Amino acid sequence: MKKVLFLVMMIPGLVFAQTQKGIVYEDANANGKKDKKEKGLAGVSVTNGVDVVQTNTNGQYELPVGDDNLFFVIKPSDYKIVTDTNNLPKYYRIHKPKGSPDFQYKGVMPTGDLPISLDFGMIPQEESKTFTALVFGDPQPYTLEDMDWFTRGVVNEVAGIKNVAFGLSLGDLVGDNLTLHQPYIQAIRKVGIPWFNMMGNHDMNYDAKEEQLSDETFEANFGHANYAFNYGNAHFIVLDDILSPDPRDGSGYWGGFRKDQLDFVENNLKFVSKDNLIVLAFHIPLFLEGDSFREEDRRRLFDMLKDFPNVFSMSAHTHLQRQNFFGKQDGWNGTKPWHEYNVGTTSGDWYSGELDTKGVPFSTMRDGTERGYALLHINNNNYSIDYKVSGESSAFQMQIFSPKVIPYGRATSASIYVNFFMGHEGNKVEYRIDNANWKEMRFTSELDPSYLNRLHRWDYTETLMEGRRPSNAVKSTHLWKGSFPSNLSEGQHTVEVKAEDMFGKVSVQKKTFKVEKK
Repeated sequence: MKKVLFLVMMIPGLVFAQTQKGIVYEDANANGKKDKKEKGLAGVSVTNGVDVVQTNTNGQYELPVGDDNLFFVIKPSDYKIVTDTNNLPKYYRIHKPKGSPDFQYKGVMPTGDLPISLDFGMIPQEESKTFTALVFGDPQPYTLEDMDWFTRGVVNEVAGIKNVAFGLSLGDLVGDNLTLHQPYIQAIRKVGIPWFNMMGNHDMNYDAKEEQLSDETFEANFGHANYAFNYGNAHFIVLDDILSPDPRDGSGYWGGFRKDQLDFVENNLKFVSKDNLIVLAFHIPLFLEGDSFREEDRRRLFDMLKDFPNVFSMSAHTHLQRQNFFGKQDGWNGTKPWHEYNVGTTSGDWYSGELDTKGVPFSTMRDGTERGYALLHINNNNYSIDYKVSGESSAFQMQIFSPKVIPYGRATSASIYVNFFMGHEGNKVEYRIDNANWKEMRFTSELDPSYLNRLHRWDYTETLMEGRRPSNAVKSTHLWKGSFPSNLSEGQHTVEVKAEDMFGKVSVQKKTFKVEKK
């Protein structure tokens, strides 16, 4: 959030610090106001976006206030996610007495004075420590046509989903045109569950000259860009990690955090049990690739969390899927490697490629990951992840590539390739042909031939194809290969692949090919 003013001396010309008081109470009848018999809740964290305090035995709190704050409760476990009619969380209060600057896209209108007591009602509900969250990477529609593809290709598939606690979009909710935030909200509303949102680099006010003002329209549409909440035994921290304008040259953006954001994280963690699973979510991944993330910010984040044994983070942004692991060589000194899941996107490769049977672009990502979304499963302080390809069975976890026909009686230079979407180097991937013995496949860093096959259709066609040519391929971080035996008989054969992900989930898929004599 924005800077809070702290002034303690009576010097002419200075603005004096104020404080805001309030009560967090149990809204037993869910009427949105504190009734006389409703008790205050002790030990609940409340923040102005930087400072974090806990309520006293009567549910009371007091926080410093400046001229640009977003006050909110850090939702405790066993209390409902209070939402508006669009299923967006609403336990916050924006304080901008002067409103937002006059940007191209509207921000917050002047909010006026704060009430004498800023109270937050929490509705009790039982929360299981075993639950599932739905995770979307980069919906990123640039047009209403893209929004329609997002709706028909992804949202309609999960509309009315059962046994899912809430959803989270990992930024780039839209593609630069911030008037599309409202159509996005109406689309995501159809899922029918509470939905958290994160700011991406395509959700920013590009005309903001100061980094802390780049989220004005996002705040007007979604509320806080940096926040935390509890569910079950998991503590979620959602942060805007886009520095814009880039402090190095005053243009573009850079991955990183402002000091006040990391101060918020540090202040918040003082009240979080070491027994919790800490789930962090950002838009830009933490891995340093071409100086994509400010290292000092990552180092401070790692230092703050090193004593928490159960830490996991999610990101999007790349329009690829990748598992990243950090250890001592990266500045992470936790008891086990820090795992970051860079999630495949719901827009895939920016709505490119040929159209499927629904008239939606396949939009396979450049590393061969099919367009889809993730299901985060949490059990106490443990987690696992399933990746679901849009429009396919949940069993579809890999893409097998092999020639349709190979020659009889002699060796071939062709290989069998497997793109295991949730995989990473070190996973066990095996194959066999016609129920023979299982053999291990070799991890390889190459371009996915399945993706190249789709891409080349656009380059060899003699008539224009409907849609947009996909992006050029990049090396996949989850690709394996194996060779063909030279003694196969004529006729049809089946290659079967078995792959085990980092959570112990085993997936099996098959594909056929032929052996022919010339």
